[in-house]
Amino acid sequence: MADETLTLPLNKYIALPKVELHRHLEGSLRLSTMLDIARKHGVTVPVSMLNLSGLVQVQDRDPLTFSNFLEKFKTLRLFYRSPDVIHRVTREAVEDAARDNVRYMELRFTPVALSRAEGFPLHDVMDWVITSAQEAAKEYKIKVGLIASVNRHESPELAEQVAWLAVEHMKNGMVGLDLAGNEAEFKSHPFHNIFKEAKQSGLHITIHAGEWGPSENVRDAIENLGAERIGHGVRVLEDKEVTALALEHNTVFEVCVTSNFQSGVVKQLEDHPLPRMFEKGLKVTVNTDDPSVSRITLSNEFQTAHEKLNISLDVLKKSVLLGAESSFLPEVQKAELLQKLRKELDR
Repeated sequence: MADETLTLPLNKYIALPKVELHRHLEGSLRLSTMLDIARKHGVTVPVSMLNLSGLVQVQDRDPLTFSNFLEKFKTLRLFYRSPDVIHRVTREAVEDAARDNVRYMELRFTPVALSRAEGFPLHDVMDWVITSAQEAAKEYKIKVGLIASVNRHESPELAEQVAWLAVEHMKNGMVGLDLAGNEAEFKSHPFHNIFKEAKQSGLHITIHAGEWGPSENVRDAIENLGAERIGHGVRVLEDKEVTALALEHNTVFEVCVTSNFQSGVVKQLEDHPLPRMFEKGLKVTVNTDDPSVSRITLSNEFQTAHEKLNISLDVLKKSVLLGAESSFLPEVQKAELLQKLRKELDR
């Protein structure tokens, strides 16, 4: 994949303008912010940064399983105790991306998860995230699109509420709808009609599939949920027919290398299928998934892809442009973003 893999300092990767299509707000909280929230709102968590890190971030000694990975979110969901907290964590997620030289980010969030600790109305939660993301995007000179996410293990009725709220807020920066959660144990069938109707209403569709579940879930996402993009999808290569289907539909894959390793999808980091996905001609982008949970930045992911997986910098630069091309931005804004990125990457 690379003629010669160079070991570069991290700031060289930070200098690359980047696009992020797969980042969860709930996996982006700063440790220092969580400690501050805990003090102000009486959240019972360890008072030291180190001990709190063990609860909400994957550690080197942790078992690399999806159950351990998901366990971190049980603690994270304790922190959404006020509108100010939701405003703050949204703002900081946008700021952190901008500092990493991300020029466009699609930040997905789960309104049900953000509302649950204090029983906030879903429409209020969505308004708070939208307002804060827009303000931060303007201040930090980064473009941000928002994707509403629903979980497979929760009720279709909740998903339908979130979908229609997202449709109502399309004029305010909501660009897509996502199905996430435990695909190993929960099927997507109850959500088929909800996603079809959301797409007909103008929302773009991205689906978590082929991560903890088989490649057949990628087929299901494309054929039955209308997926334009697949979150993760690293098991697509297990079935030649599904690979061919993804190629035929120009499906874009939002791959998250470190997350796939930490959650046990890939047993050895160096065996990650990302290089083979590129070689098969699949449309692939590089993303963080949950940067705080994984203790990474997008620049770290580019470094890993280049130095651990031997993917050339030229290929990674093309994936940045692909990220812009396959974003859920309106066409005029997409063209403007692509023009700026091409100029900078050419330099």
